[in-house]
Amino acid sequence: MAGAAGMSGDAPLPADPKAAARRAAAARRALAHDGGEGRARDARAHLLARITARPRARVVAGYLPMRSELDPRPAMAALVARGLAVCVPVIEAPGRPLRFRAWHPGVRLVPGPFGAEVPAQGRLLEPDTLIVPLLAFSGARDRLGYGGGFYDRTLAALRARGAVLAIGLAYGAQRDDSLPVGALDQRLDAVATEAGILG
Repeated sequence: MAGAAGMSGDAPLPADPKAAARRAAAARRALAHDGGEGRARDARAHLLARITARPRARVVAGYLPMRSELDPRPAMAALVARGLAVCVPVIEAPGRPLRFRAWHPGVRLVPGPFGAEVPAQGRLLEPDTLIVPLLAFSGARDRLGYGGGFYDRTLAALRARGAVLAIGLAYGAQRDDSLPVGALDQRLDAVATEAGILG
């Protein structure tokens, strides 16, 4: 009977192949982040150069960093100073694409879902360029996120409507060429690290 029970659906579910990769990537990123301000500054400089070289860049989505994410806010402030519109993601509900609310230095922030802050108010914008946070990336520009699928759904929807540029922002130590990749995962167009631009 035990064998029959095992065949009836009581067998353990297979482990998420990305779970171990996420744990390892989070540890690597935390190590890179500790004392990594010089690396972060260089990565932001490469990011800014890539975005400002794109004539079509008008609305740029950044993000407000959590935990050991590389902080894009100095680059976002520089983009605002150059006259570009900048926005940040707002999670509306699980399973939905992100929406993006206008951001500028000094805007009032309030707690949002999953620990990320969001502007208390502001216009909703649709970006043509996205600065994307990540746990890890590969040489093929695949991205490992937190598992909610928010950026994958968002990039799929934006790309279906027109050309967008998605740039990951990361420390070089976050590269992992053995990342597990799913059928719905959206590849980045480029990744900015302290070493330069990949892609």
